[in-house]
Amino acid sequence: MRLTTKGRFAVTAMIDVALRGRTGPVNLSSISQRQRISLSHLEQLFAKLRRDKLVESTRGPGGGYSLGRKAADITVAHIVLAIDGDVDQASRPLDDVPGAVKRCTTDELWASVNRRAIEFLESVTLQSLVDEQIAMGMLIERERPLRAPAVAPATRPPLRVNAPNSVFALGAMLAKRS
Repeated sequence: MRLTTKGRFAVTAMIDVALRGRTGPVNLSSISQRQRISLSHLEQLFAKLRRDKLVESTRGPGGGYSLGRKAADITVAHIVLAIDGDVDQASRPLDDVPGAVKRCTTDELWASVNRRAIEFLESVTLQSLVDEQIAMGMLIERERPLRAPAVAPATRPPLRVNAPNSVFALGAMLAKRS
């Protein structure tokens, strides 16, 4: 498994769809504006997510994307694997390739790290990330001062999803919840 920017953007976009998709399909241009991800990039990501049935598309006015399954049934591993593929080329065993050098200790180390990363990402559901975002949003609301805001509410930029950018950030999030 590779952890790439594409995978991180896909997780961010999926959180956005899960948060805002309760009222109907979410269009990619609105996700693009909120999350500052290019529209063409999102189109490529959502084609892969749709192929893996993680999202469903609705055409026409008011169309967009909605979750293909319940958020509790989608893991971060599902999203990342849909975007980045199943196995990193470097982690494939070379033992059965004729003339290959015997695997060294570091190969086993990285294979173990890869397995643990997959196990961890399989334990984090989209719903848990959505719940985390909602909790963070409530904290933000409570922390605002009682005086008038410096920026008019209509022009205030939308809240961005704080998607984790690495396995380690996800690990820190999970450790905080425990």
